[in-house]
Amino acid sequence: MLDCLLFSRGAYCALSVAKLTNTFTPSLFEGTAEWVIKCQTYEGGFGGVPGMEAHGGYTFCGFAALVFLEREMLCNLKKLLRWLVNRQMRFEGGFQGRTNKLVDGCYSFWQGGAFPLLHKVLFSLGNESLSMEGWLFDQDALQEYILLCCQDPSGGLIDKPGKHRDYYHTCYLLSGLSVAQHFGGGILSSSRVLGDPANELITVHPLYNVGTENAAAALKYFNSQPLPEDGENS
Repeated sequence: MLDCLLFSRGAYCALSVAKLTNTFTPSLFEGTAEWVIKCQTYEGGFGGVPGMEAHGGYTFCGFAALVFLEREMLCNLKKLLRWLVNRQMRFEGGFQGRTNKLVDGCYSFWQGGAFPLLHKVLFSLGNESLSMEGWLFDQDALQEYILLCCQDPSGGLIDKPGKHRDYYHTCYLLSGLSVAQHFGGGILSSSRVLGDPANELITVHPLYNVGTENAAAALKYFNSQPLPEDGENS
């Protein structure tokens, strides 16, 4: 396993780049899945390293890394789902990043973005109780929090009322808003847009967090390039 992967976020970043650019080889990520699963905590979320507290950003990164590796069944899915659904705040509608913390707009994606990945895994297992109309969180409540509480009058988006706008929160709030607006894919896809129809954003790829068309174009390009030999990038 690469030294840079000794953090669940690093594992996700390396896998995302390798998969997108068609440079993934099994030997490059040998032992990664087994290390990442050690980051899942007793609560169900993932920490940055084994023994750390479950955290929204690391949960997305850790679970997405397992999905990239097609090893998501190593994860305790029931605990993960329970932890995720309990991170959405009942009053505000947005997500907190950790247990007993305040709502934070950036987790609109870090927590909200994990639901499409988990939904697909549960669907593949034949879970008949899954909704085919929406993700397993309150999409309308998240949209309300973002649109009503997180817009700066001068442009950009903010963590929560009283905070300053910044590029980081603007990025992940918009990504989270897209997740809340769009469900499924293909013939099962549907949209639910609160407010003006102009509020609708493009759909983001659930693993790469870029527009689905851009992700498809990148994958098509790099998949047309010669494959690296296993061990070439180690």
